[in-house]
Amino acid sequence: MSIVTSQEMFAKAYAGGYAIGAFNVNNMEIIQGITEAAKECNAPVILQVSSGARKYANRTYLVKLVEAAVIETGLPICLHLDHGDSFELCKSCVDDGFSSVMIDASSKPFEENVALTRQVVEYAHAHGAVVEAELGTLAGIEDDVKVKAEDSSYTRPEDVQEFVERTGCDSLAIAIGTSHGAYKFTRKPSGDILSIDRVKEIHARLPNTHLVMHGSSSVPQEYLAEIREFGGQMRETYGVPVEEIQEAIKHGVRKVNIDTDIRLAMTAAIRRYLVENPDGFDPRAYLKKARQAAYELCKSRYIAFGCEGQGSKIHATPLSVMASRYAD
Repeated sequence: MSIVTSQEMFAKAYAGGYAIGAFNVNNMEIIQGITEAAKECNAPVILQVSSGARKYANRTYLVKLVEAAVIETGLPICLHLDHGDSFELCKSCVDDGFSSVMIDASSKPFEENVALTRQVVEYAHAHGAVVEAELGTLAGIEDDVKVKAEDSSYTRPEDVQEFVERTGCDSLAIAIGTSHGAYKFTRKPSGDILSIDRVKEIHARLPNTHLVMHGSSSVPQEYLAEIREFGGQMRETYGVPVEEIQEAIKHGVRKVNIDTDIRLAMTAAIRRYLVENPDGFDPRAYLKKARQAAYELCKSRYIAFGCEGQGSKIHATPLSVMASRYAD
């Protein structure tokens, strides 16, 4: 098995009515927790790298860690750039061996978004990589992505067909009321916050385009409670209920992005360990706890998204072959 694109993953998810979990990675323990859970569940998985993660961990280290995960698990793993903000960044990741990139030009006017996305698509497809684009803008903070609530906007269903046809993107991230970061909602979100009807309308217009939900961490309250119990100071906040994600999956969402939940799970585990073991100083001890917490969180998400048991059904298609298919 090798690093694969998300194309076959999404096609099989479409046929099977499930979604692929896409998890942000920053270091070895996070990658191990995600992929060991994927191996346990026999689930396909997308590992996402943000520009902030590349700066933190070094671009070469992250790619090699993902390659190691492929060897250790034998599973299909897609290596994806999350929220690329320029052609140059997307090109660099494709050149480094990423099988998927996201160009996020959603803050730009429609025509500029189309032009930049098309430029990335042409380069990525020529090298066998797939492209995720975005219409509409999510609020919140995720690494270098910072959008104020008043600057966010829902995806306009009337724009999506023209955008996909003109850009040739492989998947589309849509804004339906979710947001990045831990502090998403001050109350449990309902239909007046999350626009699942918008997902349905977009899917009706683009039945063959794979939709992506960003900002989909659920912010489990037990993690917040544990962090507070062991010295942390987390304000009251709520995430996207898993049942709302499952409803969106029924209507065309094939990729669900998770970042904050892993951060909360690992932070809670580390805080607990350090308080309960005040004489502890070996990073391996508390990082082992953090890795296990990430494993448990990810395992629950694979099951919830319906992709358990689907990993071995994905074939490893070389990027060179993918490039030839795009050229035909």
